[in-house]
Amino acid sequence: MKLFQIEEPEGGPADPDVPGAAIGLDASGAEVRVAFSVGGNAIILEDREGFERVLPAPAAAASSAEWRATFEAARARAERALSRPVTHAVILLARQPGSDEAERLREAAELAGLGVLQLAAKNGGPNDVGAAALLAEDLAPRPDFGA
Repeated sequence: MKLFQIEEPEGGPADPDVPGAAIGLDASGAEVRVAFSVGGNAIILEDREGFERVLPAPAAAASSAEWRATFEAARARAERALSRPVTHAVILLARQPGSDEAERLREAAELAGLGVLQLAAKNGGPNDVGAAALLAEDLAPRPDFGA
């Protein structure tokens, strides 16, 4: 009798307690844009060819359920593009949210599996989502592998 061992690539499943990637989300326009930055270089994340999906941005006063669905779709886009878990985001909006609106958005993001690093108003630059990704990279929690 011969036995063989099957192992997961990269040595096994990821630790669920280690923070995943942090992304920038621009929900200030008609469509949500998603970006990621590593080493200060940001890139806009798109769906694979043939699997494109429009991510309409909900109105500021939209329900938590609508925002949650949008955040889940943005997170899924990022995870597919990056092939790794995404756990945090900097979110850009058309205007700075009031405290009730901010709480509703944070709650919707948490339910979608995203910790909100910052909610910010878009400043009108051509690559604000890239700037949000850079900020997300800076604010992202770092894994603690023990010193």
